[in-house]
Amino acid sequence: MIARVSLLLIAALLLTSARLGSANSPSPSHGLLVVANQYEHTLLIVDPDERRELAKIVVGVNGHEVIVSKDGSLAYVPIYGNSGVGRPGTDGSTIDVIDLRERKLVSTIVLGKPLRPHRAEIGPDGLLYVSAELANALDVIDPSTRKVLAEIPTGQPESHMFVISSDGRRAYTANVGAGTVSVLDLVKRSLITTIPVAKTVQRISMSPDGLRVFTHDQDAPRIAVIDTATNKIASWIALPNPAYASEPTPDGRWLLALSPGANLVHVVDLQSLKVIRSIEVPKKSSEILVRPDGQIAYVSGTGAGKIAVLDLHSWEMHPPIELTPGVDGLAWAPAKP
Repeated sequence: MIARVSLLLIAALLLTSARLGSANSPSPSHGLLVVANQYEHTLLIVDPDERRELAKIVVGVNGHEVIVSKDGSLAYVPIYGNSGVGRPGTDGSTIDVIDLRERKLVSTIVLGKPLRPHRAEIGPDGLLYVSAELANALDVIDPSTRKVLAEIPTGQPESHMFVISSDGRRAYTANVGAGTVSVLDLVKRSLITTIPVAKTVQRISMSPDGLRVFTHDQDAPRIAVIDTATNKIASWIALPNPAYASEPTPDGRWLLALSPGANLVHVVDLQSLKVIRSIEVPKKSSEILVRPDGQIAYVSGTGAGKIAVLDLHSWEMHPPIELTPGVDGLAWAPAKP
């Protein structure tokens, strides 16, 4: 009888432990993280559930950003060059194409001239768009033929990052040294207008409903909120520290604003436009990726070589994914290749 009671107690303790462990672990991701490592000149395929690197593919010097095709089969890495925006260095002119199932470099898209291509996006039209920084433009590429179809002028230098509206009709570029945002018509492939923001800006994001665009003043702790109906700054979000990047949650409730100088992510309530909490992240973090299900945010710690894992319900940090210094651009592969 005593032995039976002991066994029941042990079983209950094991069940409780399993439940607690489950509560303290991220929910299953049903996908893979794809990470550009600009120091190593590689693309990493990472299992976020097992917290381990599955593959490392060598790419050109340097790839900062990555985007994944809608079916999760291919990754595109623009080869920017060996310097930062506005600084002297090599001028990239290609985009490397990686097969995520075969886990190898399968092609290189040649852009035809030095452009410092940086950010890439797949539009709703299925075309590949990439910032062509030295041309003050966005290049439009057919992924099936891997040929450049058009170049859309931004009218401004250092068009570094951009976002595309969900209907595919508009793009908004953050023009770093110019301190402006360009609004582009992707149907007519033309410049609509340029919005003055600050002396210098960095990076850009858009609310899920497409009504607001956010870009980050680099000289003051504030985020510009642009009304896409009027293409004017509607308001500012005050922050404790200057932000470098931001990303909204899929439900439109929160904006995560990254302040790498302070090693913090600020959580902004998009109803009140107020910061409600700040959370420590790895040093020299550079990019935020919110998982499509809205459960988890991943933050690339370029200097630390870690990917922070933030639970968007509890606002607690799970153990980071330990990689190598240089991790930068993040993308999501929707199914395990």
